[in-house]
Amino acid sequence: MFKNKTLLITGGTGSFGHAVLNRFLNTDIAEIRIFSRDEKKQDDMRKRYKSDKIKFYIGDVRNLRSIKDAMYGIDYVFHAAALKQVPSCEFFPMQAVETNILGTNNVLDAAISHSVNKVICLSTDKAAYPVNAMGTSKAMMEKVVVAKSRTVSPEKTLICCTRYGNVMCSRGSVIPLFVEQIKSGQALTITEPSMTRFIMSLEEAVELVLFAFKNAESGDIMVQKAPACTIENLAQAIIELFDTKSEVKNIGIRHGEKMYETLLTNEESAHAVDLGAFYRVPADKRDLNYDKYFIEGRVAHEQLEEFNSNNTQLLNVAQIKEKLLSLDYIKQQLKGCNNG
Repeated sequence: MFKNKTLLITGGTGSFGHAVLNRFLNTDIAEIRIFSRDEKKQDDMRKRYKSDKIKFYIGDVRNLRSIKDAMYGIDYVFHAAALKQVPSCEFFPMQAVETNILGTNNVLDAAISHSVNKVICLSTDKAAYPVNAMGTSKAMMEKVVVAKSRTVSPEKTLICCTRYGNVMCSRGSVIPLFVEQIKSGQALTITEPSMTRFIMSLEEAVELVLFAFKNAESGDIMVQKAPACTIENLAQAIIELFDTKSEVKNIGIRHGEKMYETLLTNEESAHAVDLGAFYRVPADKRDLNYDKYFIEGRVAHEQLEEFNSNNTQLLNVAQIKEKLLSLDYIKQQLKGCNNG
């Protein structure tokens, strides 16, 4: 599907960008452009992959000119650039606005002006019923995506969004922190034992984006039915994997955190489409002439249930360990411990 095509990844030096490169670099894709602010990370990526298929562009989604300069000749865009840390966004909310909302608008404007075929924007479960600045900015990002999709024919530029939960071992994941605490002989710090979070691998995150690429209509938000676990069980699974006597210390909920996350809200469930392993949330196609809807009404669909990290499949310790053992990061860390 990407044969002889050119793909641009914003925020491409992050965990998602690496996963995409690992997935596509040895295929018949013509070119992958990495767009990001961090020249050091780009240099590290250049040395790691050593591929003529990868082209690097220094820039910032906050700067429309820089993203336009990287957009020429692009067929597809995976928009992953974002501020993702909940506490830092809580203290600097306007920075989240600049990158997550205005930056997304710049990416979409640049894509439309260059007649890019498809743009897939990456969102988060924190955008559903947001209680923190990061989630609120991503919720607004989704609104920008849906609104912008109405301004261009999908035959010219199809714009859609994916929404997923915590990606294991990505930037901001608690798993590397737990591993480092074990290696340094410290207690594992957890916020609240019964707190639940969706968990998925980077490969599963890529699969969701590819599913959206193949199946989404313009303005859609695509959601994967991910499993979840409690923070307590996640910590216990890592303790057992590393065969350590490390203690667990409760430090309390951080700024802007929720007890559980939501991937599909009650309001979205009223018109969401169940696709088996995924939900499709179609864009509301009504315009501002909404008076007629009060007169004519709308046909109600079968209501789905809100999908959150408490009512999804909750993994036990053994299941979490099995999922963790599929991750290269965990394999490498366990090998290093055994060799030590």
